Amino acid sequence: MKIKKISRFLAVGFLILGFSTLGHGQNFYKERIPKTDIFSIGIGPSFIYADNGGPYRKLKFEWDPAFSLSYTKKFSNRFAFKTTTGIQWIQSSVSPSIQVQERWIANNGAFRFKGHAFYADVMPIMYLFPFHSHMNRRFVNLYGGLGIGLLHVNRVQAFSMSDDALETRAKTTTGYVPFRAGISFRLGALSDLALEGTMLFSFSDNLDGNANFNSFGDHMGQAQLVYKKFLKPRSKK
Repeated sequence: MKIKKISRFLAVGFLILGFSTLGHGQNFYKERIPKTDIFSIGIGPSFIYADNGGPYRKLKFEWDPAFSLSYTKKFSNRFAFKTTTGIQWIQSSVSPSIQVQERWIANNGAFRFKGHAFYADVMPIMYLFPFHSHMNRRFVNLYGGLGIGLLHVNRVQAFSMSDDALETRAKTTTGYVPFRAGISFRLGALSDLALEGTMLFSFSDNLDGNANFNSFGDHMGQAQLVYKKFLKPRSKK
């Protein structure tokens, strides 16, 4: 009787062990399925290069916050397609010289402004170190890309440096070419932390209400800390 009980106990034990091993194997198999969808959220300082943005050679210009959300879809070991949207706060800087103010008056250009820039873009991304799966990616990787986007600015502007100058509201919508590059660090199996720099090269010289003072147009720059999360693939029905 004791032998039968022992044999039954061992049989049940081996059965439980078998199921647990099978479950572990299935979980391991699920984790080995490449996760190709990545959600990212970023925040950091930014600036605008504009006609009334300040003396850039003296590094006297305003830094303001910027925020972004993005979705990335990997389609090969080295390449991915990234969509990004966000908001950047923008404003003018210090008072210009009398000579500059006279030129702005002649061109009917805004002396100062403050507002928000809303942007959305798409771009292909290339990784320096290719990886097939989220499980075999390096601790550090570099990436970058060039794309196309749409930019919309809402601003309040004034045509004098006087504190009681009449302020008016204005809007500008234009396209832009984003250049984005970063370095990412692996936090865990499904998450990364990246330092990302972005330049938004707009097609307009009137984001600030002041056009044709310089010959480079108005552009925006960002430096963001980005958290990335690999998403689980959708279950197939």
